[in-house]
Amino acid sequence: MTTNAVGVIGGSGLYEMKGFVQSEERWVDTPFGKPSDALIGGEIAGRQVWFIPRHGRGHKILPHEINHRANIWALRSVGVRWLICVTAVGSLRQEYAPRDIVLPDQYFDRTSRRDEHTFFGGGIVAHVGFGDPVSEGLRELLRSSCVEQGCVTHDGGTYVNMDGPAFSTRAESEANRQLGFDVVGMTNLPEAKLAREAEIALATLCMVTDYDCWHEEEDDVSVDSVIANVHANAANAQEIVARAVAAIPEVASWPEHDALASAIMTPREYWPEDTIGRLGPVLEKYV
Repeated sequence: MTTNAVGVIGGSGLYEMKGFVQSEERWVDTPFGKPSDALIGGEIAGRQVWFIPRHGRGHKILPHEINHRANIWALRSVGVRWLICVTAVGSLRQEYAPRDIVLPDQYFDRTSRRDEHTFFGGGIVAHVGFGDPVSEGLRELLRSSCVEQGCVTHDGGTYVNMDGPAFSTRAESEANRQLGFDVVGMTNLPEAKLAREAEIALATLCMVTDYDCWHEEEDDVSVDSVIANVHANAANAQEIVARAVAAIPEVASWPEHDALASAIMTPREYWPEDTIGRLGPVLEKYV
């Protein structure tokens, strides 16, 4: 198994990108249930890459139905140590226009299922550092790739994660703006939390699809407008991800790759064997 693979979470179209040579499709059984879909494995510029569509092929899974633990566990089990997330977001700022790209460096959690956004529990307690939730090294590679692609890119910003599946009310949208948040989405924060626990360096490519519902001069967000802008952004996303993958280092030696070194509070002698088994690849170097 390759132990320095790159993972990509996004839509199913991403693994149709130019330069990606697919070698296999693999369903991974996890202790946390079924992932969103099979992992699609192959190479870009000689690097092992694994893709998974977070909503499943055909977009069949609602945001609150995504089994994030199974997705991240599956990626870690095949050796993923870097993870690029591609996701559609609503803009909360005038200057972040539809079809722009935002590379967030912060998150704000408005989700209600936080117990499902950690691998730990069951007798092993861990508190990972999450003050800087995005890998600075990987975000910089994405930024450089966006610049080379010629995209309008905003470096930094706060992603507020709501539950969905309905879009924001106008009151919620205005409150998020008043709190200084920049983009709103329904999926990426759990991925970031779990990736940090799995010692995976993560950065996100946010593709702006709409102005949420706060903008008086724009139509309220709709599925039609989101889909149209997602399709318009798809080709750029493919090029950006492929270029960034080719620039990722071979050795997993970034700070995120040792996130658990000072995070586990429970002494080793108290770890239940069944919990050790469930955590599997997440915990393997500390067992």
